[in-house]
Amino acid sequence: MSFNQIYDIAGSSLAAQSLRLNTVASNLANADSAAASADQAYRAVKPVFRAVYEQVNQAGQVPGASVEVAAVVNTDAPVEMRYEPNHPYADDKGFVAYSNVNPVAEMADMMAATQSFEASVNVMNRARSMQQGLLQLGSK
Repeated sequence: MSFNQIYDIAGSSLAAQSLRLNTVASNLANADSAAASADQAYRAVKPVFRAVYEQVNQAGQVPGASVEVAAVVNTDAPVEMRYEPNHPYADDKGFVAYSNVNPVAEMADMMAATQSFEASVNVMNRARSMQQGLLQLGSK
């Protein structure tokens, strides 16, 4: 596996985890948003990842696998209906629709995405360190 492949694989992971962190931020920003109906309420979004496998080339190099974002989908958890008859968005029964974002689950997802991001950065740093070591071997 070449250093370029290592950088490409780690870079795809960085891009995927960045998107994951962005969706978490969007969900947390809308965690307590109200709407006039359940159809208009904010629904949490989650990225769906897919592994992309490389083919073995003529040089016989070891194929790698990278990650890409297949889609960003809305979660299917039900929106929360709260009884608040004095709220401006209250329906005729006094209920207000709130987003289906679970802040605790989002924080756990954020911590996992951060750890994955840091692991990818460490992979890139190790590859760079190995390249520098190889260059120093050639200069002696």
